Amino acid sequence: MNKQQIRNTLRFIKQLYPGENPVPLHAPRFLGNEKKYLGECIDSTLVSYVGGFVTDFEEHIKRLTGVRNAVAIVSGTAALHMVLLAAGIGAGDEVVTQSLTFAATAAGIRHSGAMPVFVDVDRETMGMSPESLKRWLRKNTVVSGGKLVDTATGSRVAAVMPMHSFGHPVRIDEIAEICDDFGILLIEDAAESIGSRYKGKYTGTFGKASILSFNGNKPVTTGGGGMILTDDDELAARARHISTTAKRKHRWEFYHDEVGYNLRMPNVNAAIGCAQMELFSRTFDNKRETARRYSEFFAAEGIEFFKEPKDAVSNYWLNAILLEDRAARDEFLGESNDSGVQTRPIWVLMHKLPPYERCRRSEVPVSEWFEERTVNIPSSVRL
Repeated sequence: MNKQQIRNTLRFIKQLYPGENPVPLHAPRFLGNEKKYLGECIDSTLVSYVGGFVTDFEEHIKRLTGVRNAVAIVSGTAALHMVLLAAGIGAGDEVVTQSLTFAATAAGIRHSGAMPVFVDVDRETMGMSPESLKRWLRKNTVVSGGKLVDTATGSRVAAVMPMHSFGHPVRIDEIAEICDDFGILLIEDAAESIGSRYKGKYTGTFGKASILSFNGNKPVTTGGGGMILTDDDELAARARHISTTAKRKHRWEFYHDEVGYNLRMPNVNAAIGCAQMELFSRTFDNKRETARRYSEFFAAEGIEFFKEPKDAVSNYWLNAILLEDRAARDEFLGESNDSGVQTRPIWVLMHKLPPYERCRRSEVPVSEWFEERTVNIPSSVRL
């Protein structure tokens, strides 16, 4: 990217977001009943996890995705933690995920007591590569005692957790088939991909369970929040129980049958989520229109814009451009942020971070390629 291309890009972004200075990377938009529902919530005094908005928000997500069960949690990271525990995964287990992901994916695995194993991503999806996953499993695991075991550590390989980066679906049907072949669970990290579809089916509905995130910068926000999705009634009931202090239902007794967690989404957050979901189809379409305009602009400039994969309909949570190398990336990051346009690089790969540098992993050349050159650009809803 030369100096003129940088100037053209920053001018175009400011035209997309007139009157915003600085232009945020992804600011929340409150365009509907958020204030009304917050007022109702406060007037009811039901501001904790007891209240009708929590149930209503779960129903919104169930209607969107078609899943049988949705369990509202305080954050996406906590949802990852809870879904793994509810699925019977913990200390002594391994969960295979991708090195190119947000830190919450690996943190959720560690919170459960399990250890992450990192494999590579696809050039076309920026998410887990089925080929890399299959190679690692074939090379490093055997079936012993009725379970899949990592031959180097002796740990049970319990699950695979792909993450749909920036809302772009991975080749999830192929990953699901690999999981079936090896007899391990598929748990999707769909934190960034609410509304995205692969071959006509919503992300988060392909495996045993999945999670969503409603952090302040997500397409649907509750300020902070997450959700567990599953068709497994038993897993859903388990997740509700352990995330609600493991308290048995009773009119007055406080009887907790195990060590639980206080991680259910408060009613006040769910109220915001209900209002956000009422307008989700509009915001989803608007984000895709922004991506279309970016795609046309960057094609004319000769700069690669990351587009949705084949057979996918992406929510384009964060739009991304791919530059020549790290030097070009850093130059653009400096120029853009100095000019009042918020941009950021992709995440540092998980296996390079201190908590995970000793974790098992495959070679990750595609992840390293993305790390060198990916820049996220402003992607807020424009309504």
